[in-house]
Amino acid sequence: MSTSSSNGLLLTSMSGRHDDMEAGSAKTGEYSDHEELQHDPNDPFDLDNTKNASVESLRRWRQAALVLNASRRFRYTLDLNKEEHYDNRRRMIRAHAQVIRAALLFKLAGEQQVAFGSSTPAASTGNFDIDLEKLVTMTRNQNMSSLQQYGGVKGVAEKLKSNMEQGIEEDEKEVIDRKNAFGSNTYPKKKGKSFYMFLWEAWQDLTLIILIIAAVTSLALGIKTEGLKEGWLDGGSIAFAVLLVIIVTAVSDYRQSLQFQNLNDEKRNIQLEVMRGGRTVKISIYDVVVGDVIPLRIGDQVPADGVLIGGHSLSIDESSMTGESKIVHKDQKSPFLMSGCKVADGVGSMLVTGVGINTEWGLLMASISEDTGEETPLQVRLNGLATFIGIVGLSVALVVLVALLVRYFTGTTQDADGTTQFIKGTTGISDIVDDCVKIFTIAVTIVVVAVPEGLPLAVTLTLAYSMRKMMADKALVRRLSACETMGSATTICSDKTGTLTLNQMTVVETYAGGSRMDVADNPSGLHPKLVALISEGVAQNTTGNIFHPKDGGEVEISGSPTEKAILSWAYKLGMKFETIRSESAIIHAFPFNSEKKRGGVAVLRGDSEVFIHWKGAAEIVLACCTQFMDSNGTLQPIDEQQEFFRLAIDSMAKNSLRCVAIACRTHELNKVPKEQEELDKWALPEDELTLLAIVGIKDPCRPGVREAVRICTNAGVKVRMVTGDNIQTAKAIALECGILSSDVDAVEPTIIEGKVFRELSEKERDQVAKKITVMGRSSPNDKLLLVQALRRNGDVVAVTGDGTNDAPALHEADIGLSMGISGTEVAKESSDIIILDDNFASVVKVVRWGRSVYANIQKFIQFQLTVNVAALIINVVAAMSSGDVPLKAVQLLWVNLIMDTLGALALATEPPTDHLMHRTPVGRREPLITNIMWRNLLVQSFYQVAVLLVLNFAGLTILGLNKDNHAHAVEVKNTMIFNAFVMCQIFNEFNARKPDEMNVFRGVSKNPLFVAIVGVTFILQILIVTFLGKFAHTVRLSWQLWLASIVIGLVSWPLAIVGKLIPVPKTPMSVYFKKPFRKYRASRNA
Repeated sequence: MSTSSSNGLLLTSMSGRHDDMEAGSAKTGEYSDHEELQHDPNDPFDLDNTKNASVESLRRWRQAALVLNASRRFRYTLDLNKEEHYDNRRRMIRAHAQVIRAALLFKLAGEQQVAFGSSTPAASTGNFDIDLEKLVTMTRNQNMSSLQQYGGVKGVAEKLKSNMEQGIEEDEKEVIDRKNAFGSNTYPKKKGKSFYMFLWEAWQDLTLIILIIAAVTSLALGIKTEGLKEGWLDGGSIAFAVLLVIIVTAVSDYRQSLQFQNLNDEKRNIQLEVMRGGRTVKISIYDVVVGDVIPLRIGDQVPADGVLIGGHSLSIDESSMTGESKIVHKDQKSPFLMSGCKVADGVGSMLVTGVGINTEWGLLMASISEDTGEETPLQVRLNGLATFIGIVGLSVALVVLVALLVRYFTGTTQDADGTTQFIKGTTGISDIVDDCVKIFTIAVTIVVVAVPEGLPLAVTLTLAYSMRKMMADKALVRRLSACETMGSATTICSDKTGTLTLNQMTVVETYAGGSRMDVADNPSGLHPKLVALISEGVAQNTTGNIFHPKDGGEVEISGSPTEKAILSWAYKLGMKFETIRSESAIIHAFPFNSEKKRGGVAVLRGDSEVFIHWKGAAEIVLACCTQFMDSNGTLQPIDEQQEFFRLAIDSMAKNSLRCVAIACRTHELNKVPKEQEELDKWALPEDELTLLAIVGIKDPCRPGVREAVRICTNAGVKVRMVTGDNIQTAKAIALECGILSSDVDAVEPTIIEGKVFRELSEKERDQVAKKITVMGRSSPNDKLLLVQALRRNGDVVAVTGDGTNDAPALHEADIGLSMGISGTEVAKESSDIIILDDNFASVVKVVRWGRSVYANIQKFIQFQLTVNVAALIINVVAAMSSGDVPLKAVQLLWVNLIMDTLGALALATEPPTDHLMHRTPVGRREPLITNIMWRNLLVQSFYQVAVLLVLNFAGLTILGLNKDNHAHAVEVKNTMIFNAFVMCQIFNEFNARKPDEMNVFRGVSKNPLFVAIVGVTFILQILIVTFLGKFAHTVRLSWQLWLASIVIGLVSWPLAIVGKLIPVPKTPMSVYFKKPFRKYRASRNA
């Protein structure tokens, strides 16, 4: 077991010192002992980042931790054998799918219940002309001959009473009929742990087991010597106290697990688009039914098993099902699609033929349990801290045990009435065993208090609370560690569109026919031939759709915001969407690509005429044009007008407009590949294009984004904009958002093009990356290069992304933030947090929560260590000097409950404050226990130790008990010590809320849980002292002694204020602690 570092105690930061936990910290590099700040490879608990940590390093820290209850301590950590189990299940399902499905159906028929709503397995195919089993077999076996027998995709669609273009009818009864016939797109979830399992796990703590054995022994001996009436009290009270600890622990853990279950349900509930009744509607993945027609775009997850209706360059990543990272091209020769796979490239549409447990994905999901396990860096460090404290606690308990046994057998230990407990040759064996069991029980109870098993779980508690609250702030946490790491973020690389802007796009400026149009969507000044070509280019070269309701209501335009803006503009120009799409056919398509910044289609008109339409970034498409069509419908050379169009693009970009150009060219039919295989590989010609129009699309800045950027800047977090848009558009938006303060800043390399950045050497990129504030015309790979350069420079990087190609950058970043509305499923799966409203202000809220997690854990550590230090010192000094301890086993178990479970619940659920954003980010290896915390906990613990030891040794005199019966007087004194000790913890809980502020009550009313826990603790303490006398080894106290106890506790408030006036050194205490260990290790290695 490695104990070379005390981790939380001894870890220091490379990126800043947390002088003031909630109100500002020192600049980087202020420590004189710079060598002490480096990563320590020999420390198993020194993990910078658990996001991409190796299995070896994760296994190493587990083996190094001192653990008394492994099932509880490691409950939320990653299952290191999970991947192997997943692969084994996948292989088994692929080989024995039929048998596994039959077994599941048999089980479900008995239970009559499926996750996400009750539904019975489909028994009949109702009004449909195809049998469920045949449909499932055809899809699973990917049987082309069966598909041909049914008449191909068209035949299957007819048998399923579905239309390949319109989809099924948008009718509730229709959907229910299909669910009854073919099943629903759900699968039976493996049931989570029951409350009884949490009870079972809670009592597996080694110390608690020892206490239960000691309690049983004490019970038997007590009943034997004192009879049932009196003899059960010692053993029974310990057993009951242990039982109470177990129940409270289990309830707390069970509530956490329910919160994680709810978050997992939210993560799995994917929203997707389907065609129903000719219109595009958004539904939950659980509402997909057999017969649905689903459009597929790059980055989508295939939501069910199905057959390809049609597509262009459609490639599927089937690694999630086959285990092979191979991209499979899909066409009419290979039309079968498997649920759970991802669209790697291209576009298409599919007909759903299998859902739920009738798919291999459904069988796989039903057979593996949802694993929420994952450690965070803070959790690992807290395990190190718990290990260190545990070793100290065990040592102290051992010292106490030896001291008490030595004093007992040397005849110096006396009962409360002054009788010597052990007299050689006189004391019976039964009495000796009973006394030794009591001594052993005290030592074990000290271990219970000293080993903070709940410390690492406090992270999980605060993260579970934070995750639930962050949902209300529009952030869905996929990885626990991201929530915590956001507190350390030093830079945020944000997209522009939809994150800094509203993503509500409209065409506000148009250049067509060689000049600027007075009204952007008024066709009156344009030749019909030009309008016709623009209309065809927009209608065919789009992934959007226009739906005309049968009742004649307002048209519905669907698609991405850019597509919707251009479709709406063309519709106002007079575009007949359905007519154009029926009169011409797409023979090949090049879907829009964020690398090339453009997309194109080849369209066949009639039998002989082929037109190729392109649409994309204005300056890139303009560079491919050799002519333009004027307002008379005549083709003109572009040479003379090139500069005019370039200036037009610049002018629009400077006004924050996104510029899109529309162009086309003709192509000879005989030069179009005839074979499907060759056609799929055909690169659409993109030279000698004719420019038709350039449109400027307005996407306004989000309200509040400027304020959010200002908050980030004040908090020491640099906001960088990384966008695929024109550099002038990026500059204009950056100025509007406050990312750039003035035009003076807008010089290279502060503002840079992606192309320029990617052409630099790695060393140059590292230098330039520090200065970059805006990157325009960037590709996803440029974003990845920027993230890598920033991380090499020591930044903790958060990056936003929405596209499939953003996945590498999201994965590489310390925190990947995907967009909930515009983000693809691939981007979401690669991210750590999903921003549900795509709003930059929500990103800032995540930073607040991240800092809050860290601050709350530190509050809890300060509170817990104060109790640890005080309880240990009091018991050690008392045991060594008098042979008895003032704090009995039952009382220490109650203190443990206040400290461990209730304390964590009260302090870990403090809501974030604005104060958190008035300081620089928390360093990666910043000491968990800062100098401010050391000062606070030492002041409080020394006060508590001083007062309680004075009461222990001079209490009879101070309390005026000398004239009372000695035994009763000692009981009153010990009860007073116990009561005063608990009061100190209750009042000190308030001090722990604000470690660095004078006013510890600020915001207390905003945390009713804290107030409730303190109130309940106080009431329970009154009940224990007043009514559980024999049980808790207490006697009733007079009101004067109660008042004295409260005053002793109350003194901790003014004492905390005085303590905060004591200056603390700049160098963390951890540096001094660490030096001996480093010197010792260096001498061993020498």
